[in-house]
Formats: sequence, structure tokens, C-alpha cells
Amino acid sequence: MAKKINISAKPTAEAFVSRRPPMKRLTIDIPEELHRRVKTACAAKGVQMADEIRTLLEKEFSVNQ
Repeated sequence: MAKKINISAKPTAEAFVSRRPPMKRLTIDIPEELHRRVKTACAAKGVQMADEIRTLLEKEFSVNQ
């Protein structure tokens, strides 16, 4: 008897976006060397720069301070 495999549809982009909290854009100027270091470190960790910076901001400005 063959095994039955259930294949579900991928979630749509709308479903993914609707799970995120509302976002605001933040634009800052930083020195090229700092940008290079951040980008290199994020690439080595396999994370996106925006995600890493969000994490740092959350730690610095946590609600429980």
C-alpha cells in the first residue's frame, strides 16, 4: 500500500504580510565603513540587515526598561 502525502498550498504574500504588525520606514545615514561591517556580519550570520537592526532596536528600546 502506498503512503498518502498531503501537500498544502504555499501561503500567499497577503497572508504573510497580514501577520506582521504595521510597519513604518526609518531612513538613517551611516558611514560607509559601518555599513560594510554591518552588512558583512549579517551575511556571515545569514540574516537580513533590516531584521538584525530591528532586533538591536528592540533590545535597546524594549518596553520593560
